[in-house]
Amino acid sequence: MSIFEKTRATLFPLMGEPEQRNYAASVSGRLRRSTLVLLRWMAIAGQTAAIVLVAFGLGYDFPLFECFVVIGLSILLNLVVTFTLPLDRRVEDFEALLQLGFDLTQLAVLLWLTGGMNNPFALLFMAPVVTSATTLSRPVVFTLGALAASLSLYMVYNFQPLPWSDANFMLPFMFRMGAWSALIVGMTFTSLYAWRSARESRRMSEALRATETVLAQEQKLSALGGMAAAAAHELGTPLATIRLTAKELFREAEPGTHQAEDLELLLSQTERCREILKQLGKRGDAGDLYHDNLAYDILLEEVAEPYQGISANVSIDIALDGEGDPPVVQRRAELIYALKNLIENAESFARSEVVITGAWTDKTISLNIVDDGPGFDAAVRDRLGEPYVTARAEKKRAGGLGLGLFISKTLLERTGAKVRFANGNQGGAIVSIDWPIEAILGTST
Repeated sequence: MSIFEKTRATLFPLMGEPEQRNYAASVSGRLRRSTLVLLRWMAIAGQTAAIVLVAFGLGYDFPLFECFVVIGLSILLNLVVTFTLPLDRRVEDFEALLQLGFDLTQLAVLLWLTGGMNNPFALLFMAPVVTSATTLSRPVVFTLGALAASLSLYMVYNFQPLPWSDANFMLPFMFRMGAWSALIVGMTFTSLYAWRSARESRRMSEALRATETVLAQEQKLSALGGMAAAAAHELGTPLATIRLTAKELFREAEPGTHQAEDLELLLSQTERCREILKQLGKRGDAGDLYHDNLAYDILLEEVAEPYQGISANVSIDIALDGEGDPPVVQRRAELIYALKNLIENAESFARSEVVITGAWTDKTISLNIVDDGPGFDAAVRDRLGEPYVTARAEKKRAGGLGLGLFISKTLLERTGAKVRFANGNQGGAIVSIDWPIEAILGTST
């Protein structure tokens, strides 16, 4: 058991169950132990270089031995962590809090020996707090921020003076308070910016992982359908041979015997197998639905069909607008899933009608999905398609994560589409999708 685990085991009995659950929920595991060790080695090198330069280069007289002892404590901690704990592991928030808290305290002692807030290197208080803001939970960031603010405020009043050439020189108290205030403002702003940027990056990564998972599932389903069609095609020949042989044996068997009854049963079962394979074969003889081609109007009927009649009060109508026959398009897994998701969303919020309008020209293929529901929330309309943004002003369904539109938009853009969200003049939501015709055009048969 590591020193951090022992410390946590000591503190846990002092917590109630709610606090223990909150602690467990706060463990993020996004910061590697090797990163903390590396940053501490960099701090050690910088502190040593600064002390050597000031003491021997500039000739300032200050408690050199005590400063090296404080730096030595950081070296000792790094050696203990390096040789007793695996560096390639991600640390829990609790361990990160202890290590970064030590770094803040070590820096505070070093600064106390060298002028406190008179020392311009006091701005280094920001480093551990900003590091925690990018990777750790808010309680850890707040705790480290409060520790940094308290230690730096203490050194506004208490510190070892710097050895100025004028022994009586002392920076005014108001200046030290100003330096402390600037440190707090800078630390707060920088930490908030770093936390916000890291949070958006994590949310985007999680949403993209969800999108990849959905796409992988759709591709597996498509591949499964293709395998079924291929199996139906391959099994047809041996099944026909079995049926033919069974017929010949049945003709030769004595009527009314057990052998004749068994052969009759065998023939009936082969016929049943033929019907099953015929149904599987309807999925397509090519054996791979992901590369199938179908007419644009058939595609729209396919994606709308699962939601027809779900609600007795909502109708789903399909309209076509284009010259000549509908173009033949690729039946792609991500395209099917995204369109179904958008239609389902429109149906769930519509009051009475959803209209799906497919149009085409010699250069573009477009699709409009319009419902007569409450429309998109004006407060977030410009952010629609981003992860974790809830789109509707009125919510019929609770518990959504705001990933539906993001996943659909991402998958459609992967097919070359441009997706726009708007509200109609009379209310209701409009989703407009446009493709360059070469992006999804299939090969006509």
